[in-house]
Amino acid sequence: MIQFENVTKVYHARGVNKCVLDHQSFVIEKGVSIGIVGVNGAGKSTLTRMIAGIEYPTSGRITRTMSISWPLGFGGAFQGSLTGADNARFIARIYRRPVNDILDYVNSFARLGHYFDAPVKTYSSGMQARLAFAVSLAIRFDCYLVDEVTAVGDQSFRLQCREALLERREHGTLIMVSHDPNTLREYCDQGAVLQNGKLTFYDTIDAAIDASAELYK
Repeated sequence: MIQFENVTKVYHARGVNKCVLDHQSFVIEKGVSIGIVGVNGAGKSTLTRMIAGIEYPTSGRITRTMSISWPLGFGGAFQGSLTGADNARFIARIYRRPVNDILDYVNSFARLGHYFDAPVKTYSSGMQARLAFAVSLAIRFDCYLVDEVTAVGDQSFRLQCREALLERREHGTLIMVSHDPNTLREYCDQGAVLQNGKLTFYDTIDAAIDASAELYK
C-alpha cells in the first residue's frame, strides 16, 4: 500500500510558486496497475519521484508498506566514471542482492557487450537508458514505477522490455506515466488525472484517458 495523507508539494522558482499537489489524500493498493495522465508540466514525473521517495513533500505524510522501484529508466544516480558493471555491483550491494546474479541479468538484458566494462560517461544516451532499464528490472520490487521509457532501444529491445513489464505487472503493482493512450491501455487497468494540484482517480484507464482529453482542448 502507498498512502498519501494531506500531501502538498510546492516548487519555488524565480519568484513563482508551482503547486504539484494541493492537500491530496489517497491510497494505492498492492496489485493494481494504474496510469497517470495530465498535460505537460502538471507534475506527473514529480509525483512518481515522490512515490519512490526521491523527492519529499512540502507538507503531509507518505506511507509505504511495500518495496517501490525508482522510476524505471531513471539513470540520474549512475556514477559516470564507473563502468556499467561497477554501477550494477553498487546497486546490488545497496539492495543486498547476489552481485553475480544482478551482473548476469543486467549484462544479458541491456545488451551492451564490451561497453558493460566501460565508464558510463562514454555511453550514448540510448546505451545509458538500456543500462538504467536493465538495472531497474534486475531488483525485484513489489511496485514498479514507469515514466515514459517504454520506447527505449530497437524493436527487439522494446519487445523484451514489454515482456518484462507485463510479467512484473502480473505479480505486483505498476504505476505508469505516459502520454500515449495505447501504451497506457496495454499496461494499466485503472487511471488517474493530475490537474491543478489535484489527482482524480478513475475505475478504468479509458475513463482517465477520456477525462484527460478535455484538458488538451
